[in-house]
Amino acid sequence: MTSNEIRQSFLDFFKGKSHHVVPSAPVVPQDDPTLLFTNAGMNQFKDIFMGTRQIKYPRIADSQKCIRVSGKHNDLEEVGRDTYHHTFFEMLGNWSFGDYFKAEAIQWAWELLTDVWKLPKDKLYATVFAGDEADKVEPDIEAEEEWKKQTDINHSHILRFDKKDNFWEMGDTGPCGPCSEIHIDRGPEFCDNSDPDHVCAVNSGCARFIELWNLVFIQYNRDQNGKLHLLPAKHVDTGAGFERLVSVLQNTKSNYDTDTFTPVIQAISDLTGKTYTDGETGVAFQVLADHIRALSFAIADGAIPGNEGRGYVLRRILRRAARFGRVLDMHEPFFYKLVFPLVTVMGNAYPEIKERQDYISRVIRAEEESFGRTLDRGIEIFEQKAKKTLAGGGNIFPGKDAFLLHDTYGFPLDLTQLMAEEKGLSVDVAGFNLEMDQQRERSGKDRKAVYETVNLTTNDKSEFVGYEKDETETEIILFEKDRIILKKTPFYAESGGQVGDTGIITNDNFQFNVTGTKYVGEHIVHFGEMVSGNPPKAGDRVTARINIQKRRATERNHTVTHLLHKALRTVLGEHVHQAGSLVHPDYMRFDFSHFEKISDRDLRKIEDIVNQQILENRKTTWQVMPLEEAKQKGAMALFGEKYGENVRMVEIENYSRELCGGTHVSATGEIGEFVITGESAIAAGTRRIESITGLKSLEYFRGFKQLLEDSSKLLACPPEETITHIKVLLDERKALEQELKKYREKSSKKEIESLLENKKNINGINIIAGEIHVNNVDELRVSGDILRKGLGSGIGVLGAVINEKVNFVCIVTKDVIESKKIKAGDIVKEVAAIAGGSGGGSPHMAVAGAKDLSKLGSALSETEKIIKRKLN
Repeated sequence: MTSNEIRQSFLDFFKGKSHHVVPSAPVVPQDDPTLLFTNAGMNQFKDIFMGTRQIKYPRIADSQKCIRVSGKHNDLEEVGRDTYHHTFFEMLGNWSFGDYFKAEAIQWAWELLTDVWKLPKDKLYATVFAGDEADKVEPDIEAEEEWKKQTDINHSHILRFDKKDNFWEMGDTGPCGPCSEIHIDRGPEFCDNSDPDHVCAVNSGCARFIELWNLVFIQYNRDQNGKLHLLPAKHVDTGAGFERLVSVLQNTKSNYDTDTFTPVIQAISDLTGKTYTDGETGVAFQVLADHIRALSFAIADGAIPGNEGRGYVLRRILRRAARFGRVLDMHEPFFYKLVFPLVTVMGNAYPEIKERQDYISRVIRAEEESFGRTLDRGIEIFEQKAKKTLAGGGNIFPGKDAFLLHDTYGFPLDLTQLMAEEKGLSVDVAGFNLEMDQQRERSGKDRKAVYETVNLTTNDKSEFVGYEKDETETEIILFEKDRIILKKTPFYAESGGQVGDTGIITNDNFQFNVTGTKYVGEHIVHFGEMVSGNPPKAGDRVTARINIQKRRATERNHTVTHLLHKALRTVLGEHVHQAGSLVHPDYMRFDFSHFEKISDRDLRKIEDIVNQQILENRKTTWQVMPLEEAKQKGAMALFGEKYGENVRMVEIENYSRELCGGTHVSATGEIGEFVITGESAIAAGTRRIESITGLKSLEYFRGFKQLLEDSSKLLACPPEETITHIKVLLDERKALEQELKKYREKSSKKEIESLLENKKNINGINIIAGEIHVNNVDELRVSGDILRKGLGSGIGVLGAVINEKVNFVCIVTKDVIESKKIKAGDIVKEVAAIAGGSGGGSPHMAVAGAKDLSKLGSALSETEKIIKRKLN
């Protein structure tokens, strides 16, 4: 069976067991701030387990895209060095939400593995939970008995293991339960454990016995005190690693030998001219074949390489791939060319990578080119640090310096280790890890988020009526001191880039000001504060009223994102796709895929197209329809957005169609005017446009009008002649600056000529040290050049006070550098240190700064002694 057939047979099998097959969630989580990437099949169902989303289908099956780049057995630096760990992988899963339980889960898993996929029954093992005294939980006898009852597994192959291996928990608190894992014995030839005392067995730490499938039985809830309580409804959550299953079913020794990887590996061989073998060359092939998957799927789902969060993770993955490209003698960008063979393998199962293939390639290529430039500077820094270590008699490259290369120049740790080994050095990994932990702690403080829960039954879903109403009579479901949940509400909850509504919730007894509205699961939560009256309670009748002025302004800015998106694609090309947005009452921010700065001419075109659509007052309508129907109608979908079976399509009459859940004007004429206020790059391959509409546009132009009028008054000219008068003034200023520069150079020359008359000669070397008067460091450098010409041969140090700071310049003529091996940087560093400063530069000229003005004279006086020491 091919990998595509295996994936489809899994989904078809469970579809035949009345499961609803759902598409994979994006690898970039949309609604869980605690995750950088989707890393397990259960992520998209987390809110069902937390009780914040209603169960639509009690039985579900899927193949989930996952990215993991950390963890005990899956650190990025290790991927590619074994045959089965990956940054990107697929997790096949079937789910029961309060429907079937252990009997069916065990029976169907065994049926699929042995009857459909024909795996040998005598090679399969099942593990069950052995119980835990601390948690006061008995062994999972129920699962053990179901294995005996529902299957014909060898009873001696049913094994008990402790909490570490056979008890699953979402976190420190929340839903959890025992699990039953299915393992297969692949034979003694698969053992990769080099310990002579090692005995192959299930969970013994070798590749002979590997886990195929984990069946999790969620039957408990762990409270804040760590105590377990039985859940009223029990769930099943199973996960089978796709790549590992394919390897077993295709009988390969390595995941990389399956048809999920071999087309990409062949492409690497074709591009590099190298053969896929063992050793470091084989590792390079495996790293590249793995990393192109993680990058392609993450970029397709809306992530972009960057300097923080998930962007930083992607950049690290890409740079590690570039480093291994050099193992294969690839010094020019080539990694991006692997997107095409990946699409041929996986594009049918995941059409998003096929649709965005060109965009993915261009993002990766831009990053490769950028790192290529950084790499040269990083190697130079490494050489300096390594030379210093060796000169000091050391054999350990400092962890702090390894982290500098990692953090500033993007060097993966194993790149630094490889370069260090070539010089007979080892890297202080503990020191590196310490620096890394400190950085994670710093970034973690910025990224911490709490996954909020609301203690409601799943039937208490909030109904949004804000598409039709600005105000409604409704009923309170929940009140806490700073939040209210209503049965129905006109308040739009922050989503899709649109900010949440503000307004008031009130009745005769109280008023609650809403300062923000957000989703928590399927509940629309109104955040704010009580401003009068007594706190309300569940069941109270209230009036909910949005801030209409802010909503209308937000609607103008949201509809204009659709107009802008179409205009960008018209002017720049079909490669443009929305990559994010912020829709605010005061402004709009729109991020999109594009690889170069937009010219002023094209910006004007884009602005004109949008304003033309506004003037034509096109009707804006929306309707709910099946996702496939909306796509057939040409509706644009967003990168990485997860859509349900039914979607809301917003249509601007005869102009654009997009999938969108936001609020909009009823006709484009309501927008008023559209003005682009900024265009910039936010990442490789991603640009941002900022804009305003409506009355904000009027304010914007009034501001410029006032500025022009004020400027014309200052220049005593009509507004239309302002530019001409400014040009005249700038030309006059430039001429005056040139005259002043000539005067200052002449003055400096006189000061230096005076110093030259008092030069000293030490061991045949002319020496000058003195104070001069200049206005900036550039003038100080020019004075140094004048001194070198006048000196002919020798060493000179000039000091000056510039902006209440001490500055020095040191010059050494070429003959002295060659004969005496003296460098300007070494001298100026010691001179500046006397005044509490430091500096450096090239051998012939170096500058330094210092803070202690009182030590300028002392530093210049000591210059002669410093030079004498250097000469001796």
